[in-house]
Amino acid sequence: MHMIVVGISHKTAPVEIREKLAVPESRLGEALSRLCAYPGVKEGLLLSTCNRVEVYAIVEDIEPGYGRVQEFLADTHLSLSSEQLTPHLYWHAGDRAIAHLFRVAASLDSMIVGESQILGQLKDAFEVALCHKTSGLLLNKIVKKAISVAKRVRTETKIAETAVSVSYAAVELAKKIFSNLKDQTVLLVGAGEMAKLAARHLISNGVRQVRITTRNAHHAIELAQRFNGTPIPFDDYRTELASADIVLVSTGAAHYLVSAEDVHRAVKQRMNRPMFLIDISVPRNIEPAVRDIDNAFLFDIDDLQLRVEQNREERLHEAEKAEQLVVDEVGVLRQWLKSLEVTPTIVALRNRTEDIKRSELDKAFARLNHLSNDDRQAVESMASAMINKIVHGTMVTLKAEASGSEGVGFVEAARRFFSLDEGSSGNERTEDRRSSAGNDLSSSESNSEETPRRREPRVRTGATGRIGDRGDDPLSGEDL
Repeated sequence: MHMIVVGISHKTAPVEIREKLAVPESRLGEALSRLCAYPGVKEGLLLSTCNRVEVYAIVEDIEPGYGRVQEFLADTHLSLSSEQLTPHLYWHAGDRAIAHLFRVAASLDSMIVGESQILGQLKDAFEVALCHKTSGLLLNKIVKKAISVAKRVRTETKIAETAVSVSYAAVELAKKIFSNLKDQTVLLVGAGEMAKLAARHLISNGVRQVRITTRNAHHAIELAQRFNGTPIPFDDYRTELASADIVLVSTGAAHYLVSAEDVHRAVKQRMNRPMFLIDISVPRNIEPAVRDIDNAFLFDIDDLQLRVEQNREERLHEAEKAEQLVVDEVGVLRQWLKSLEVTPTIVALRNRTEDIKRSELDKAFARLNHLSNDDRQAVESMASAMINKIVHGTMVTLKAEASGSEGVGFVEAARRFFSLDEGSSGNERTEDRRSSAGNDLSSSESNSEETPRRREPRVRTGATGRIGDRGDDPLSGEDL
């Protein structure tokens, strides 16, 4: 079995392609059932967000698996052919597929590195897969590990601690000036989108008092209802400055609405209590000379953007730590998957030796029917001890080498030395090995013939060269 991922994201496809592949929540269950109905697809999870549509699957063979998933994605929107879809796809298998999932969960692959929404979306997608029973032993383990890795990234790095949006940068600066935002009053002058968003962030961070004014009185009333604030007449905003701790200005005016004299008067009325002014207007609406007034802290759009860029660099620095953490966690999961591979062989070896022992004891006891029960038990104990000593070294070696690069070779050697794939019991063990979760996940290439396809989509070509492009992946080791 192999872990693969096939998908598109904001890095590889425009929104007009992403929106065609997006699967609404109401259809996720049906889509998952259809995915796992494809030959060779054993488990599946579908992650559909505004920035990505990805299929994570456990498949019997890698290349046919890619084809099945690509066909599934093309069939999601019948007007989008496989040829149109292919140039935008990326795919990974084994270690790289697992590392990709870990990076997605930890928001290392997000448009805004460090954002938290993607983890919740992954949890929701996983819950749907569990409800529809399309996620089994392998995906359950891998996705739970991805969630754990994402939480560890947030705990052990500062990847999400700094603002990377202009609106939230304003909130971050306000927190530096006022230790407690819940006692502060916000005056919103104008109705620019970034100012409204900043106001929402301030409210979510504890601000209770919001006063709103716009040239359109009706609009001011609507915004006040939305923010649970108080509308004030536009002509009164200057007199309201003295009662405002935080002033957000965002209008389309071509001149200064708030002068240095206005702010100087307000600060004096406030008994020199600090005043935080944010000018998100272009052209600017607050006179730059306000910066020279004591206890008045003015930031314009360029100041906020500079703050965002500094924070983004800090996040990228923290992301480097997170990338190494992902690599380490993939190694941990690989060891678990390797242990799954060796377990069926150990079980088969125990069963094989037990069958041989029982067969030989039955023959011996048929000739030695005069033995007492005590004698029979003594003979059985001796036979068990001999068998255990013979296979003990092999089992210890298999367990020790399971996570090594030559683990597969040791497993195959043990199966040949002890004829585990021969005879009736051997065949049963072989079938059990093939159906056992994770048995062949350590191989980066498929060893079986491809299952005949209903349709042969292209999975290796594309104008962008993204199919199979692994240059941006942090891992360079072999696929699982």
